[in-house]
Amino acid sequence: MDTSFLQANGVEALPQFLTSLAIGLLIGLERERTPSAKAGLRTFALVAIFGTLSALLSTKLDSPWLLIAGLLAVAGMIVAAYLNKPALESDPGTTTVIALLLCYGLGAMIWYGLAKLAVMLAIGITALLYFKPELRGLSQKLTRRDLVAVLQFSVLTFIVLPILPDQDYGPYHAFNPHHAWLMVVLISGISLAGYTALHVTGTRFGAPLLGFLGGVVSSTATTLIYAKNSKSNLAMSYLAASVIVIASMVVLLRLIVIGAVVAYAIVPALLPILAGGLLLGLLVALYNWRKMTRATELYIPETSNPAELHTAIGFGLFYVVILLGAAWMEDIAGSRGLYAVAVVSGLTDVDAITLSSLRLFNLGQLSEHQTVTAIALAFLSNLAFKFGMVIFIGGWPLAKHVATGFAAIALGVLAGLLLL
Repeated sequence: MDTSFLQANGVEALPQFLTSLAIGLLIGLERERTPSAKAGLRTFALVAIFGTLSALLSTKLDSPWLLIAGLLAVAGMIVAAYLNKPALESDPGTTTVIALLLCYGLGAMIWYGLAKLAVMLAIGITALLYFKPELRGLSQKLTRRDLVAVLQFSVLTFIVLPILPDQDYGPYHAFNPHHAWLMVVLISGISLAGYTALHVTGTRFGAPLLGFLGGVVSSTATTLIYAKNSKSNLAMSYLAASVIVIASMVVLLRLIVIGAVVAYAIVPALLPILAGGLLLGLLVALYNWRKMTRATELYIPETSNPAELHTAIGFGLFYVVILLGAAWMEDIAGSRGLYAVAVVSGLTDVDAITLSSLRLFNLGQLSEHQTVTAIALAFLSNLAFKFGMVIFIGGWPLAKHVATGFAAIALGVLAGLLLL
């Protein structure tokens, strides 16, 4: 937009008001869907514009009370509307009242040069309003133990983490309490997001999403539950194989995300290796999906809440042990020692050795090649461990279907390693 033209015509504030209008319409569009709400598209749009206008006048007249008076006026208006005609159904109107006040505040933010933040908040507020049924379902499905675990995790993340010393200790200066717990927060946060989504969506979106979310939480637990149930029901072999293969493919996605967060410089070398496994695994997963019968039953993997205190602390201790062990073995035995630790630790947990290798890479104690190779070997070791579970728990009929997918994934990762 030509700002010189706007300034020449005395309407240089027009872009701010247009942005306020868009924000008001966005939030109002969602509220329009609620029959009991006393405010919809037009009201929210006008309130957002009123917020910008109040901020403008407050600035021009150097009187912050005008902005506060506008906020009180909006609050009084909507409260009066609900008092004169109470809301229908079960909505007392509090959500709409708060949404209107937020809309007014967002309009004011735009005038004060915070347009980008205001737009981001408006999108988040709209999503929060729209997904009310899903959020209510989430609160009902999570048990008291889950809620206590999330509370514990929040305390340890936002209270304990900031006070941990951000200093290197121990041999090789590899142990940093703040960094170590930050890694626990990262892994637990990813797993907690998958755990929550898994319990909210359940099995209603089919095997692909179930395999994806199961892999985000725990690919090992997902493999275990489907290997166990497919043994008693041979008809679901293709379905179980699809879920297991997809869950193992998601581990590759987790590793890419972790690499990008912890050591972004490693991503160009790590991505081709993991992408090869993803691509070949996806082809096999699609083939198994076509062979799968629709009448088979889906099961939600039985996993503990990753935010539970003992789970988080247990992973933190394991991470520190692997970190120091990898540094020590690399020092006394070179790359072979590091790779041995990767293979052994990868049998039960890929995340710990991945984070350890990335930490040592950031410290300059591991090269790019060593880091990527250690992560790839840990993943392949974990894949072999899960295939052993499939054989001993699910039997050969399931193992035959899973073998193709696991072989494709392993082949893609090995091909990437050879190219590296």
